[in-house]
Amino acid sequence: MGFLDLRGPRRSARPAAGTARPARRYRPARLLSVPPVMMARMTTAEHPLHTLARTHLPADLADRWTGLLRPAAHLRVAAAGDPVVGQLGGLPRLPDGVEWPVWEGHGPLRFVASVDCAALPVAGLDIPLAPDGRLAFFYYGDEDDDALVETADPTTWAGARVLHFPPAPADAPERPAPAGLTPYPAMPLTVRLGPSAPDTDAPALGGLDLPDAFKRAQWAYESGAAHQIGGHAQSVQTPVEVVVAHGALGGHGVSWEDPRIEAEARRWVLLAQFDSDEDADLMWGDGGALYWLIRPDDLAAGRFDRAMFTWQCC
Repeated sequence: MGFLDLRGPRRSARPAAGTARPARRYRPARLLSVPPVMMARMTTAEHPLHTLARTHLPADLADRWTGLLRPAAHLRVAAAGDPVVGQLGGLPRLPDGVEWPVWEGHGPLRFVASVDCAALPVAGLDIPLAPDGRLAFFYYGDEDDDALVETADPTTWAGARVLHFPPAPADAPERPAPAGLTPYPAMPLTVRLGPSAPDTDAPALGGLDLPDAFKRAQWAYESGAAHQIGGHAQSVQTPVEVVVAHGALGGHGVSWEDPRIEAEARRWVLLAQFDSDEDADLMWGDGGALYWLIRPDDLAAGRFDRAMFTWQCC
C-alpha cells in the first residue's frame, strides 16, 4: 500500500543526532514470538533484553541499562486461538452521537486501530491508563493529498486523533466509513506484556554511553513490526519524546538547541505506537510508524484530547 513520503525529523538533522536505525525487516518481533507458556515462566532476568545487555555490556553498565526497561503491552496480529484485544484497520465501533473525526478543509481521518482497555494488561503497565473503555486512533494519511500532520505545526494537529469511549457491547455495529474513504484491511490484535527498552539516544538514558556494538545488537533485536501501548517508544529517527517536546514548546518557533526541550521530553510518555506491518498491509511512508504521546497527569485525568501525535519513517 503506497503512502506519502513521511520522512519526519532525521537523527542526522538534530542536535542529539546519531546513526539512523537500519531498515527493519517485517517479521514478528522476537519478544512476541515467545510461546505464552514460556513467557509466563520467564523471570525478568531471563528475558532476552537482559541477555542482550549481559552479552554486550560490562556488568555495571548492563545493570544500569536494564534498570531503565519499562513494561509495555506489545501488540501483534492475532493468530488462530489468540485472545483478541483490538484491531488494526477495518471499521470502528463509534458510540451513538460520536461523529467520525474530520480534519476541516481536508476530509475524514482514516481509522488506524482500536484496543479494549479491559483486555490489556493495564495493571502491569507504568502509565495511568484506565482499565476500562476503548481507545480508537485516527490519522489523515491520504496518499492523494500532500497535506501532512506536523508535530511542529498546531494548525495540522486535527489530522490525527485518539478517542476514548465507554465499553461497547460485543454486538455493537461498526460505523460505515465516510464516502470516498477506503478502510485499511481489518486485522485482529493480541497482546503480551513484556519489557521495552529506551532508544539508544532517548532522553531516558540520561547520557548513558552505550558502545556501538550494543546499539547494533539492540536495533537487530527490535527488527519487526512493533505495535504497543505504553513502554518506551521505538523511534525510527530522532527520539519521539524530543520531537513532541519541541512541538509542545512552540514547534517551528523554537530552536532545536533550546535547553527546555530535554526537560519537556521527560514529561511525555508513549500512549500508543503503530508500526508499518506487511501482515496488515500497512505502510507509513518508507517503513515508518505512528506515535501518540501524552503527559501522565493528562492520561490519569482521561484528557486524551491533550495527547500529541508524531510520525517518522526511514
